[in-house]
Amino acid sequence: MVEQLIPNAQIVADRFHVMKQINEELDARRKKEKRQAEKLKNKKEREQKLQGITKSKYPLLKKKEKLNEAEKEKLKQVEEVSPDLIEMYREKEKFRDIFESQITGDEALWKIVEWTESSYKYFPQSCQTIKRWSDEILAYFDNRTTQGAVEGINQKIKLIKRRAYGLTNFNNFRRRVLLNWHFC
Repeated sequence: MVEQLIPNAQIVADRFHVMKQINEELDARRKKEKRQAEKLKNKKEREQKLQGITKSKYPLLKKKEKLNEAEKEKLKQVEEVSPDLIEMYREKEKFRDIFESQITGDEALWKIVEWTESSYKYFPQSCQTIKRWSDEILAYFDNRTTQGAVEGINQKIKLIKRRAYGLTNFNNFRRRVLLNWHFC
C-alpha cells in the first residue's frame, strides 16, 4: 500500500533504534558479568568484581561526551574487573561515532563493515541485524533523517487515547488529536 502511494520513498532505519539494540546487548553482557561475579566462591574476588560492576549501567550506556567525572571513574573501575565490558563500550562508541560523522553512505558502508568485523565477538546479534538492515541503515546517511518527530506524534496520540478511555465517538477523538496540533 505504501509503495503504491509513495513509490520513490526510501526506507530509513532510525539510528536510535540501531543504537538501542547495541546498548541492550551491552547491558545484557553487563548483567551476565554481574551474575557470574555473584557466583564466585572467593569472597574477596567476588566483592571486588561486584564493586566494579555495580552501578555501571548508565556510565556504560551513556555517550562518552556526556560522562561526568564520577562516571568516568566508574568506567575505570569496570575496566579493572571486566576488560571485555570496557571493550564493548569502546566498540559501541565507535559505532555511534560513525553516525555522528559527516560522511556519505558509501564511506559509512565501509566503516560499518569494518565495525561489524571487529565487533562481531562482542555484538553478534547487533551485527546480524545491521547486516540484514544495511540498506535501510545506510539510507540514513543520504538525508540524515530520523523518525523522532513521527514517534513523538504517535506517543502524543497514544496519550490522548489513554486519557479518552471509554469514549466511543471517533470524531471527538479525531478532533482532540487535531486540536493538539491546531489543525482544527
